[in-house]
Formats: sequence, structure tokens, C-alpha cells
Amino acid sequence: MHDLQATSIKYQRNTLYVLDQHQLPHVENWLPCESVDAMVAMIQKLQIRGAPLIGIGASLLLGHLAANGACTTTLQRNAEVLRAARPTAVNLMNNMDSMLAVLQTSGPSALPTEAERLFHEDVALCNSLANLGAELIPANANILTHCNTGSLATAGVGTAIGVINAAHQQGKNIHVYVDETRPLLQGGRLTAWEMKQLGVAHTLICDNMAAILMRDKKVDCILVGADRIAVNGDFANKVGTYSLAVNAYHHNVPFYVVAPNTTVDIECMSGEKIPIEERDAAEVRGVSGSFGDVCWSPNQTPVYNPAFDVTPAALISGWILDKGVFNQEQIKKGVLKTL
Repeated sequence: MHDLQATSIKYQRNTLYVLDQHQLPHVENWLPCESVDAMVAMIQKLQIRGAPLIGIGASLLLGHLAANGACTTTLQRNAEVLRAARPTAVNLMNNMDSMLAVLQTSGPSALPTEAERLFHEDVALCNSLANLGAELIPANANILTHCNTGSLATAGVGTAIGVINAAHQQGKNIHVYVDETRPLLQGGRLTAWEMKQLGVAHTLICDNMAAILMRDKKVDCILVGADRIAVNGDFANKVGTYSLAVNAYHHNVPFYVVAPNTTVDIECMSGEKIPIEERDAAEVRGVSGSFGDVCWSPNQTPVYNPAFDVTPAALISGWILDKGVFNQEQIKKGVLKTL
């Protein structure tokens, strides 16, 4: 396989490396990934995260294993194991399906090329949706975003943060409110880090402060990513997104979901059919990171910890995808089925 480089994943000299996002922003540590078990563990620990990126990471690993002599049966089994690593993120499933289709028609030798194609495709998709989305951003806009949707979560410039960066590069003098994103603080740790890297003016807020900003007319629009978009426009994203959408609807703030077409699940008719991953209670009882572990609640406190929630299409102002920006009427007419 050829060498490849992105912000949080790289393939160099026959080795796949993952930037450990669990340790960001204070420690930048690249971890080698040589096995399916290692990749699954990294995905489940959120050392590699973001719906597009985990699909790319799994694809690159399969390509690497094929290039190093894995047989068809082993690769098929590995693809199924990887496919199940995060049940909500459909990019992972779509990418594994693409790899399996090539494996069946052309054999193991074709997998490295397909993995590289998927990597470069994600870069192109991100560039396209970023440029389309930036057209919607007015000068001097205050933008609110949730979780992390930048180059840490994709092979390219990102989804919602890709739009933000494109608007910034156009000199629109934007400012970003960054939701901290409980319970794992992807906004506070990762998006704030990316905003600093990009030179975008930003302010970190607790998730429960967003409604106050909307009430006080300090938010011009909201941009979020997605882990799976149903055919009817409902979508799953990091938990807390639904609350933002409800508040945006009440305060008449435009609310956009930003994603590549690889996040659309044409087999899923509505958000009710999207499986929602529940994660370990320890994530809510406390926090862990490069600084150590902190527990702030009584041990064994019962916890409800869904990793994602589903936002209904009725609350969404527009879907910013790589093939266009779509409104409510277009979604109702089934445009997502044709992407």
C-alpha cells in the first residue's frame, strides 16, 4: 500500500498508525495498529472515532492485512468483526461492504487499492460538502457546534468543522461556540483543539448553556455532524444533538446536519430503526484521560449512557451533503434514496 497521511490516521512504511484521541489535547501519541482486535479496541475506546474515520481506519487495516498475505476467508471474517465494532456508525458498515464486494469480485490483491480509494474519496467528499456549506454562512456569523466533526473525525477536512474552516478561509470573520459534549468532552478536548489549530475564534461552553445563547440571539446557526442518516432525513449523532435541535426550533435558529453520502443508510427508513449504542457507566460517573481518572459520583450509581440520540427531520433546516444542500421538501420527496 502507498503511504497515506491525515490528521489522525496514517499509513507509513507498511504500518498503520492511529492518533490516540483519548489522550488529546495534551498528549499526541501515535499507536501502531496491526490486528483486527487492536482496531476494534481502539474504536470502542474512542482512540479512533468519527463515523467517516472509523470506516477508513477499518478499510486501511483490511487493505494492509491483504497486502501482507491474508486469505479471502480470513479477510471476510475480519470484515464482519470490524463491521460490528460500533453499531450506530453506518460509514463503517458501508466501507466494509465496499471492501467485501471488491474481495468477492477481484480477490485479496485488490483490497489495498480499494482502501486507498476510500481514503481519497473521503477527502474529496469532505472538500465538496465544506465548500457547499460555507455558502450558507453569512459574514460575522456566530456558529454553535456539538461534539467533534473536523479532521480528527475524517480523512479529510471534516464535516461540520469542514464547513466552519471553509467559511473561515473565505474571510467571513466567524466565531464558534463549542459545546463541551458530555460525557466524554469531545468538544472541549477535540473541537477546541482543532479550532486553535485552524485559528478560528471560539468559546467553549457547557452543553446546558446553549439555550441561553439562542435566547439572547448570540447564535446565527448550528452545524452538527451525523453517524447515520435515515432515508426520511432523521439522523443519529452524538447524544445532546436532539436537545440542540429542539432549542434551535423553538428559537428560530437554523439547524444544519453536515455529512458525506457515506453516512446515508438507504436501508433505514426512519430514525426509529437506528440502533443506539449504550456505553459504560463509568463515562458518566467520572472522567478519564492523560491526566488520570476522576470519579465524582458515588460508586455503583445507576447510569443511563446512550452514546447517540436521534433528531427527527422535522427539526432540521437543511442537510449539507457532498452532492448538495437539501431542504425539507426535497427530503420528503426521497432525494436521499438517489445519492
